[in-house]
Amino acid sequence: MAVSEAQKRATEKWQKEKVDDLRVRVPKGQRAVIQGHAARQGESLNGFINRAIKETMERDNAKR
Repeated sequence: MAVSEAQKRATEKWQKEKVDDLRVRVPKGQRAVIQGHAARQGESLNGFINRAIKETMERDNAKR
């Protein structure tokens, strides 16, 4: 299904207003490993990374 120019503009506008970009660098080959793990958990790569960050922060804050 083709995406219209209006849909593209609306998506870009929403992303600018609602999300921040974060670049993560991993060693060569690790992306595929992480992506495979996320898929086995039924998650997207982005969803898995967000969950991993959230859970780690919660665990770290519980130690305080």
